[in-house]
Amino acid sequence: MSRAARAESDPAVRRVRRGRAAARLRDAVTIEDVRRIAGRRLPRAILDLLEGGAGDEVTVARNRDALRRLDLRPRALEDVSARALGTTVLGQPISMPVMLAPTGAGRLMHRTSELAVASAAAAAGTVYVQSTVSAYPLEEVAEASRRTAWFQLYVPPNRADLAPLLARVAAAGYRTLVVTIDLAALGNRERDARNQILNLPMWHPRALAQGFSRPLWGVEFLRGNVGLGAAPERGGRQSLGDTRATIATAATSVTWDDIAVLREQWDGPLVVKGVIRHDECERLVQAGVDGIVVSNHGGRQLDGVPGAIEALPAVVDAVAGRAEVLLDGGIRRGTDVVKALALGASAVLIGRPYLYGLAAAGEPGVRRVLEILRAEIDLTLALVGAASPADLTPDMVGGVDLAERRVGGAAGPLG
Repeated sequence: MSRAARAESDPAVRRVRRGRAAARLRDAVTIEDVRRIAGRRLPRAILDLLEGGAGDEVTVARNRDALRRLDLRPRALEDVSARALGTTVLGQPISMPVMLAPTGAGRLMHRTSELAVASAAAAAGTVYVQSTVSAYPLEEVAEASRRTAWFQLYVPPNRADLAPLLARVAAAGYRTLVVTIDLAALGNRERDARNQILNLPMWHPRALAQGFSRPLWGVEFLRGNVGLGAAPERGGRQSLGDTRATIATAATSVTWDDIAVLREQWDGPLVVKGVIRHDECERLVQAGVDGIVVSNHGGRQLDGVPGAIEALPAVVDAVAGRAEVLLDGGIRRGTDVVKALALGASAVLIGRPYLYGLAAAGEPGVRRVLEILRAEIDLTLALVGAASPADLTPDMVGGVDLAERRVGGAAGPLG
């Protein structure tokens, strides 16, 4: 064991390091600040896993670029002296219009992974969407969320496994089901292919080198002694050797017939995640879907598709209030959240931002990310002339063409 690794295994050293990390976290005033802290803690290959996307990562960049190009158009002379950020999504009150998206990489960021994220979301009064891919049993995550979490479903390749899984999800107390439809095959994630970190045994020299490059991360990863795969049974844990069996095992085509089966077998709200085309929304509404998440999987599946915010307005128009519309992709600022709400989203989901917080400091890091976004949303509402999310309207956003803004009309600038 190297000198650095021996030092990191010393409890006194770890306490000092945690204290320094906590101080840095308190000084973080933006999501980018938290990202930098995470970057200092994570090995390069794990940071690539978090930051990377498919192909040339054009869509990863486009999610952010499209949001940046949108202008906010403040409304003057409004009384915004008293503001409220709370809203309701599918009948569930949340304290601010930010929810935590399902991600399968939490275990690689911090050993507490889903338990920390669920607890932080509950403390903030919002929703965490627990992924099928998990280090911890979905029942334990539900308890950590105080029964406020939703469950994200990768439809099992063997459809005979679906009914027992849904029964287990319902018994654990999840009231809303989110089915991901854009993972027919795992995207071409070239950073991961080059690094090969998920395809290596834990004790392979290249895998060990990652841990030695960031000893604190390596020690914490081994201390966790849980892996990453399909959610284990209650009381169980994934072994470290299962870490290689990740999201690729969940890749399967989801069809319209599957949506019909899910609607029949699931009694609660049903949400479909991974919609980009507005012309699919009518059929989704007719199929009994209660919510639609406009998402390109964070640019991690198919490169070259529109940014999520670009697709949002046409989806909102097509749904026409018959289902709730959420946005997932590229959110880093409170201004981003306000833009999405003004264009018709009920709320947004974040993925990479809270994973930065998780990597930086576990649950306190996730809480800090939510605190930053809450403060930025509140300030943005005040400055655009809205006392609450309900006061935001499409005319408060402009400055860029959004493709197919109107379902039946040509693309054109907003406002």
